[in-house]
Amino acid sequence: MPKERIEHGSLVIDLACHEVQLAGEPLDLTLAEFRLLACLASRPGRVFPRGQLVRQITAGDYHVTDRNVDVHIAAIRRKLGDAGMQIATVRGIGYKFRESG
Repeated sequence: MPKERIEHGSLVIDLACHEVQLAGEPLDLTLAEFRLLACLASRPGRVFPRGQLVRQITAGDYHVTDRNVDVHIAAIRRKLGDAGMQIATVRGIGYKFRESG
């Protein structure tokens, strides 16, 4: 059975309900932002190339370029506030979710 919740500190991503909470407060994410955050947070420490993230967030639904991923990441970081620092840029490749330490 696939994991239905991803938890990193005060960040909780409920995959079954399509909800994200930070410190108990709901975050309003777009579908693309939700898919991106869930993808990154599901494998902390793993670097995801932009092209792979594009495939993750679109699921064939609409056209997204590599640079659109950057815009979505910036929006997620803004919505996460200080917790947005958990999403690290790997220059020339893509992004990763920092492992809790």
